[in-house]
Amino acid sequence: MAYKLVALDVDGTLLNDDHEITEKTRNTVMEAAKQGVEIVLCTGRGPLNSIPFMKSMGLGGYVISHNGAATVEVETHNIVHQFGMDPLQLEPFMKYCREHGVHFDVNTAFEMYVDQVEELAGPVRSMYENYLMLPSNLPSWEELSDPVVKFTVFGESADIDRVYADWSQWTLPFNMLRSGEYFIDLMHSQASKGSALQQLAARRGYEPDEVLAIGNYFNDITMLTYAGMGIAMDNSPVEVKAAANAVTTSNNEDGVHEALVKYCLS
Repeated sequence: MAYKLVALDVDGTLLNDDHEITEKTRNTVMEAAKQGVEIVLCTGRGPLNSIPFMKSMGLGGYVISHNGAATVEVETHNIVHQFGMDPLQLEPFMKYCREHGVHFDVNTAFEMYVDQVEELAGPVRSMYENYLMLPSNLPSWEELSDPVVKFTVFGESADIDRVYADWSQWTLPFNMLRSGEYFIDLMHSQASKGSALQQLAARRGYEPDEVLAIGNYFNDITMLTYAGMGIAMDNSPVEVKAAANAVTTSNNEDGVHEALVKYCLS
């Protein structure tokens, strides 16, 4: 099958554990693009810290960011589609986080806000540095000019397990995703990587069986099952591997390179 659109998750998939694209993987992705394959990043990151990876590979096109909540053009930063949330419905979640000492951030397509940016320290500050993000202080909802697309909590794995268990007992107006070992994302109920990839493929004129997707975590399952060929990284949880058509090597073993050579390059 000649795949025309390749969707790549970023962290744990395209990047190794040092948050880098290896030269081997970079060259293979660029070769696929040279052969006419359209590459799209499909990530929990925002556009501002995912678009640079596209540019580093000399690629234009689109990034599906915030786990499908905002699709953005690489060159123009034009928002092609976004799923906005009702911020007032976030209030109980923010109250919970403040009462339990759980860190959270509030995201529009291009901005990230936290409670007290000047007090960021330790693992939280390191996390933002690793993800190349500089948050701002959270304004009032009335002062926000753009829709909120994602609410993220960050903490130690055991703490995030507890938050997820607690919130799972609530009647949720949002899509709740475990987007990494240390993260939970809340988004619009219809927002997911799979739905955003489906929309983009339709916009670009591709059928599902012309789409190949590669990912490694629970937030990737919807795009792996939508794509004609869904490939899980070897560093994926067992449930993610079960949802995929195939498994490639890990993100520290150039799994994206291996998958593209096997299924994409001519």
